[in-house]
Amino acid sequence: MFRPKLPDAPTPPSTLIPQQQHHQHSPAPAAGRSLSPYAGPVAVVLVGGVVLTALLAAVAITAISVAIAAVVLRSLLNSANRR
Repeated sequence: MFRPKLPDAPTPPSTLIPQQQHHQHSPAPAAGRSLSPYAGPVAVVLVGGVVLTALLAAVAITAISVAIAAVVLRSLLNSANRR
């Protein structure tokens, strides 16, 4: 009752496709070594770079926030001492 009704599979057209001559080409020989052994270290370097960049951004934002808070507190303390 709750199962959807799927449409019947369409039948392919019955036209005949003329056969063409197929030439099999052998793959070109690889120049040098395969790059697959380097996939793991490259991924580690990329992930490490992203993590370090995020940490650096977090430290910079924290430093800016602390500097703004220090300026505001110094301003409040100076205005309180003048009274």
